[in-house]
Amino acid sequence: MRPGIALIGRLVCLLAGIWIACALPAQAATTERIVVNRFSGVAIEGFDPVAYFVDGSAAQGTAEFEANLWGAVWRFRNEGNRASFLAHPEIYGPQFGGYDPADIARGVTIAGNPRFFVIVAQRLYLFSREANRDAFAANPDRFLYEVGKRWPALQEQLGQ
Repeated sequence: MRPGIALIGRLVCLLAGIWIACALPAQAATTERIVVNRFSGVAIEGFDPVAYFVDGSAAQGTAEFEANLWGAVWRFRNEGNRASFLAHPEIYGPQFGGYDPADIARGVTIAGNPRFFVIVAQRLYLFSREANRDAFAANPDRFLYEVGKRWPALQEQLGQ
């Protein structure tokens, strides 16, 4: 092969790799106790955790209304939601740091998708897949029992 063609081939591969890396959404860090975007530090992809309770739906927050808590940046739709979160983060923050409780019950930590959620007993749970959300919603006590046994050890691993 001629040297010029080999160089062009390498350049095309390099550019393709850069394009793929830029085209993919930012990945959540799964070695932290709170699921955050590894580049921005924003929790739960910038969704407003209070909106799940107030609006009953997933809603994007804005950079205009932010709070820093638990090593993460949280975004809100308005100042009222921000104030509510700061007053009661244990209620409005996603349980298990935003990790999927169905996966935790299996012994693994997988970041929840803020679009797949359920509120049970006034607590927010996020799920990596719709199927996990549906299974959890059908029998939360069974999952929470398993999570209770596995979460402490998994949480320790996340903190290392």
